[in-house]
Amino acid sequence: MSNTAFTIQNLRFSYPGAEDMPDTPVFDGLNLTIEEGSFVAVVGHNGCGKSTLAKLLNAVLLPCGGSVIAYGMDTKDEKLLLAIRKRVGMVFQNPDNQIVSNVVEEDVAFAPENLGVEPAEIRKRVDDALRRVGMYEYRNHAPHLLSGGQKQRIAIAGVLAMQPKCIVLDEPTAMLDPQGRKEVLETIERLCRESGMTVVLITHHMDEAIRADRVIVMTSGKVIADGKPGEVFSRVELLRENRLTAPDTAQLLYELNREGYSLALDALSPEACAQTLAKAFKV
Repeated sequence: MSNTAFTIQNLRFSYPGAEDMPDTPVFDGLNLTIEEGSFVAVVGHNGCGKSTLAKLLNAVLLPCGGSVIAYGMDTKDEKLLLAIRKRVGMVFQNPDNQIVSNVVEEDVAFAPENLGVEPAEIRKRVDDALRRVGMYEYRNHAPHLLSGGQKQRIAIAGVLAMQPKCIVLDEPTAMLDPQGRKEVLETIERLCRESGMTVVLITHHMDEAIRADRVIVMTSGKVIADGKPGEVFSRVELLRENRLTAPDTAQLLYELNREGYSLALDALSPEACAQTLAKAFKV
């Protein structure tokens, strides 16, 4: 039986308005649970609340009402803040904002040093984290000379060195080229599959979400679809009604079905889609 990483109950959150302006509401009664060891993708338009949700999971933001329980700890309890941050690591979209040192291994060591970890343990954690993201051979390099994808993997290694139970990634590929995106997504997926780490990926790229175990689609602070990628992305019309697009593969199969074919819409990877088409057309 799986354990729950996060329990969100009747969550209410608003950003305060400037001077005499009214507050900007984001969530009004959101309920959600995320299981430990799962890979969850949260997708939606800019402004739908997905990045706000990420910051609430890590206690960067605190609820205005209701609760966010992270690994049994209420994020509103100030005494638990450090313990929550140790368990829930956060990676943001711009790796340059997270890199603080001139040498890769020193950057990865920064967080555990600040947590008071013993030097020998830090050495072990740094080497392990860099190996897990495939960047060990770059440990003595200058981060500013690396590619965007490599920098983001260093940022992920810095979080891994804290030995969290969960890693929350807020649009981690937004500033990367296709190769960098591929490197980072493969790293994220490997962390979940091989290490059992809980991964919450915030993204507006639907094709990134097909790697996840579960996809949560948000619009205006509400969940409009929640399930396995094949289930969610087969609901092409629901997505279109909310000005969202399914992955290219699901859209292609959907359009073929409108022309009279009867193809399963859950063949989401290019390889699975190609196999489905080959069977249908007997290629």
